[in-house]
Amino acid sequence: MQLLPSKIKQVLPRRFCRKNRKNRKNTLDIRDRSAKVCPIDMKNNPLTSVLLGVLTVSTLASVVLCGMFNHNVRHKNSLQHDASVMINNRNVMSALVNDTLEYSKKNPDIDPILESLRLKPGKSAPAATSKPATK
Repeated sequence: MQLLPSKIKQVLPRRFCRKNRKNRKNTLDIRDRSAKVCPIDMKNNPLTSVLLGVLTVSTLASVVLCGMFNHNVRHKNSLQHDASVMINNRNVMSALVNDTLEYSKKNPDIDPILESLRLKPGKSAPAATSKPATK
């Protein structure tokens, strides 16, 4: 079957025809006839106002939550730094106490200072006597 040029326009979908290019916004799908679509008036639609309000509230909530998150991360980093400084100080002090106790074995003149700081039990400290339990 041979198609004549007039028949080709009928076989091809409307979107390929140059003649209907200007009416393209009124076509739905690929159909033989045009369909009219009612324009939506977004200015007078209450749904538009409601959705715009929801978008505004959501945006403000996102900004507030982002600010709170940034503040909390900075605070956590500050506390983490303080904790690492405290741990480092504790390790340094433990090493100093251990070195001082080792030094006291060679030089017992430092023992009164260690006893006053309760780092070493004193010779004059009374022994803890436990009394027997009475019935």
